[in-house]
Amino acid sequence: MTIDTIKELIQAALVLEELIVKVDGSQASITAVSEEFADLSRVKKQQLVYAPLREIIASGELHAVSIKTYTPTEWQREKKLAMLS
Repeated sequence: MTIDTIKELIQAALVLEELIVKVDGSQASITAVSEEFADLSRVKKQQLVYAPLREIIASGELHAVSIKTYTPTEWQREKKLAMLS
């Protein structure tokens, strides 16, 4: 499973301002930034990102997925906090 494949699947399903995908073997770490996440619960946000990956997860190509979701405002705040650390 390649980073590009994962990105293509997610970007085909969501309108994102930023998407960061890291893959280590069959495990993926995904950070997605979208205005679509505003007013959604954390679970609903993760479900939106997870949904386009169901087939490759079911096939075993992708075993574990870690998902972090942010609105653009939350993402800007997160990046500023990371720079201060």
